[in-house]
Amino acid sequence: MTGQRGDEPVRDGPGPYSGLFGDPPDTYSYPTATPKQVTVASVIAIGLGALCLLLAALTLTSAGDQISEVLTGSRGNAPVAVAATLVCAVAYLVPALYLRKRRPWARYVLIAVAAMGIAGGIMALPASLLGLAVHTTLLFLMLQRPTKLWFHHR
Repeated sequence: MTGQRGDEPVRDGPGPYSGLFGDPPDTYSYPTATPKQVTVASVIAIGLGALCLLLAALTLTSAGDQISEVLTGSRGNAPVAVAATLVCAVAYLVPALYLRKRRPWARYVLIAVAAMGIAGGIMALPASLLGLAVHTTLLFLMLQRPTKLWFHHR
């Protein structure tokens, strides 16, 4: 509301630029909303962690010898296969849960896990095309500009 008090107009709200004391608004800050890249990456990582947990559970069934042979190279190594799949599950699930809480270390851990997944996928070609694609997508999402800006501008 404007009125006259002497020669100056009186305003009830902020200045003409909607900033404090009429300063222009800060257009260079990154929004605090979670970028879709971070959301998609966390969903992918949670899905991969859940698959690792499922594989650990299946290793404890009658299919344990076959799964153990695929994972370790020999039958009868079910405890080693279960331990490996549980470590794998932790490597995906823990960073995925902290990623949306804006913890930079979670981003770096997922970058490392995705890079190891890509390396493993390349060594197991052509049977690992799906895993290679998933890990490449995860790495791509973690390295995009909106993701970097969101983590660096806390």
